[in-house]
Formats: sequence, structure tokens, C-alpha cells
Amino acid sequence: MTATLKPRNNRAWLFVLPVLCSVAFTAILPLLMVINFSVQDIFGSNRVFVGAEWFLDVIEDPDIRASFWRNIAFSVQILLIQIPLGILLGLGMPKKGVMASVALVVMALPLLIPHNVVGTIWQIFGRGDIGLGGHMITRTLGFDYNYAQNPADAWLTVLVMDTWHWAPLVALLVYAGLQSIPDPYYRAASIDGARRLAVFRYIELPRLQGVLTIALLLRFMDSFMVYTEPFVLTGGGPGTTTNFLSISLQKIAVGQFDLGRGGAFSLLYFFFIQMFCFLFFQLMRRRL
Repeated sequence: MTATLKPRNNRAWLFVLPVLCSVAFTAILPLLMVINFSVQDIFGSNRVFVGAEWFLDVIEDPDIRASFWRNIAFSVQILLIQIPLGILLGLGMPKKGVMASVALVVMALPLLIPHNVVGTIWQIFGRGDIGLGGHMITRTLGFDYNYAQNPADAWLTVLVMDTWHWAPLVALLVYAGLQSIPDPYYRAASIDGARRLAVFRYIELPRLQGVLTIALLLRFMDSFMVYTEPFVLTGGGPGTTTNFLSISLQKIAVGQFDLGRGGAFSLLYFFFIQMFCFLFFQLMRRRL
């Protein structure tokens, strides 16, 4: 007796179709357009195929190279500041009760503010004439602080602004990871008389490795693509102090309307981030 196979019902794919159309419209089609621009030189209505000329031009540009290393320095400093700070904040947050809910809400508030609003807030906050922060630094503490003219002040202000905006994300991830650790581990450590540092080193930190990997990836990608906050705050200045890759790309593609060079720049930018994140994730997964 032969068994009859039931016909496969593929109607469930219809529910995925809107998502596929949305991704194609918002991601795939724009990417294909950028690839098309990156291999052509456009003169009005005429287009000339130039191959890899724009890519070589971007790679050899000294200003873009400087922006690249500036971005690397910024991302490294962001990770060195925000990951330890996020761990400390996550460890210090209440675990239960009403205060735990209050702490979660307070931590989430900076994450809810739009990027351009964050830049505007710090632009006003850091001014010496009308800003509370700038007034306290210049008048109360006596420092000659001016993020609009002093390169060191501008760099430090962008670091502090980004830390204020995104360190709570690391803290919330760490807090979620700590909540997943079973209580028997803490009871066993208490019976053994383990100190707080030993509990963190041998119980909490090993179980936070997966969460911290996600935090590192998210913060690297976001810090390496930072654009709106420093653009609103300093416009890439003073000079080229905060002229990151994203701001350089905006000046080329939008300011100069150089679509060929901007397209090549965009693809190199995109592929570097994807390659770095893939290699970093593979390395961390092997260690875990």
C-alpha cells in the first residue's frame, strides 16, 4: 500500500512577501544604485564606465585616510570607556523592587532621544555663554573651554556626548545578562565566603561574555558610523578634528554631488564594517 503525500501548502510565504518587498525597496535597490554609480563617471546625461578608478581614488585620498584613522581612534576610545562604564552601571542597578523599575526607565531615557536632538542638546549645554555645562567649566572651574574652537575640547565633548547617549545601552545589556544568572551560584559563593570581586570574576563575568560580545559589536558599528551627533555639534570641526568618515562621505556625495566617488566611498565603508564585524564575531564565538 503506497502512502499518498499531502500537497505542500506554500501560502505561508505570502506573509513574508511584504517584508521581502520592504527590504528590496529600502536596502537592495539603493545598494544596486550605489554600485552602479561607483563604476561610472557622470557628465550630465552622459555616463562613462571607469571600473575601479573611483575606488582607487578613495583609497589614495589622504583626507579620507585621515578620517579613517580618526574613526578608528574614536571607536577604540568609545569601547574602552563605555564597556567598563556600562558594566559598572549594570552591576550597580537594583535587581528587584520599585527602584529596579525606576533605574531601568532612567537608563533607557537617553536611548529614546533622537540623534539630532542629542547633538542639539549638547551644542547648547556646552556653550560658555548660555549652556550650563560650558558655564560651569569656564566660570566655576576656570578652564578655557570652547568646543567650537579648541580641537581637544571638541574631541572630548563628542566622546562625553556619545558616552552619555550610548553607555546606558551597555548597562541594560549587562543588567539583562546578570538577571539570567541563577541564584544558587550566588548562594554557593556566599557560603564559600567569596568576596565581591571574586564573584564578579568567576561567576558574573564568564556568563556575561555573550552579552558583552553583542555590546562590543553594537557599539563598534554605531561608533564607526557616527554622523548626526558630531555633525550637529561641530560640523566636523574645528578644522578636521571631528571630521569622521560619515561626515567626509556626506561632503563628497551630498555637498559636492560627486556620485561616482561617493558611491565607491559608501561601498568601501560598508564592506569594511561588515568584514570587521564578521571577523570579530567569529573570533569571539570560538572563544565562547
